Amino acid sequence: MVGISQNKIKNTLIPIKTIRKVRSEKLAQQIRKHALRMTSLGKSSHIGSVFSIADILAVLYGEILQVDPQNPTWSARDRFILSKGHAGAGVYAVLAERGFFPVEKLNTHYQDGSDLSGHVSHKGIPGVEFSTGSLGHGLPVGAGMAYGAKLDDLSHRVFVLLSDGECDEGSNWEAILFAAHHHLDNLVAIIDYNKLQSITTIKETLNLEPFADKWRSFGWAVQEIDGHDHSAIQSACLQIPFELGKPNCIIAHTTKGKGVSFMEDSVLWHYRSAQGEEYEKALQELNSQL
Repeated sequence: MVGISQNKIKNTLIPIKTIRKVRSEKLAQQIRKHALRMTSLGKSSHIGSVFSIADILAVLYGEILQVDPQNPTWSARDRFILSKGHAGAGVYAVLAERGFFPVEKLNTHYQDGSDLSGHVSHKGIPGVEFSTGSLGHGLPVGAGMAYGAKLDDLSHRVFVLLSDGECDEGSNWEAILFAAHHHLDNLVAIIDYNKLQSITTIKETLNLEPFADKWRSFGWAVQEIDGHDHSAIQSACLQIPFELGKPNCIIAHTTKGKGVSFMEDSVLWHYRSAQGEEYEKALQELNSQL
C-alpha cells in the first residue's frame, strides 16, 4: 500500500493569501491521492469525476465552509451536498483530512461491509449531510434546506455541487425556479462543468449552452470561473451572495481527470480505476506536483 506524503508548508514570510492558496492546493492533491488509492483498492470507478472537483472541495473545506469536525451536527454549520454522488470518494477524503474521521478509514472504501459506499452516503459518516447517487436530487434538497433556514431566520448557507451532465434532469430546473421564486440568496449551486458526460461529451449528449444565460434567465446570479484556480474559487465564494435576493450559481470550468495527464479530458476514467502500472504512473504524477 502506498503511503500519503505529508509535506509541510515552509515557514516563510509570504502573504497570508498566498499561504492559504498553497495549503488548499496541497489539500487538493491529498484528496486526489487518497481517491486514487481508495478507488484502486476497492476496484471502483469515477476517479476522473473526483479529480475534476478536488480543487473545489479543497477550497470549500479549507477556506469557506463554516463546519466543525469535532461537532459535525453544529446547528450553525454551513451545509454541503455533493449532488454528483458518484464522486463521493473525494468528499470522504476531504472529510478525513479535516478530521471528521480517521484517515485510515479511507482504506475501507467500497469494501464489503464498509460504510464508505461508492456513492456518497450520510449513514454513519460524520460531515455528510445527504446521501446521493441518483442524479438530480441534491439541488432540490439543498433548496429545501435553504428555504427552511430563511423561514427560521438562520444565517448558515447551503452549497450544492452538481455535475454538468445532471443538469439534464428536470428536477434541477424545478428547484432552480423554486429557489429564485423564494429569493434564496443563502443557496449556492456550483457546477462541475468538465464538458464530459458518462460516455461522450455534453455537447453531443444534450447541449447545455448558452448555460450561464439559462441560469440568469431563471433568476439566479451567476459567476463563471476556472474551477482549478484556487484564488478564483475562493474569490467567488467570498462574494456570496452575488446579488441580494438571488440564489447563487458558480459555473466552474474544469477538466475531467485533472492532475494525471493520461486521465485528463477522457471519458475512459468515468468507469474504471487505476491498477498496477497505471496506478504507479498516476501516483508519480501527483507526487511530482506537491
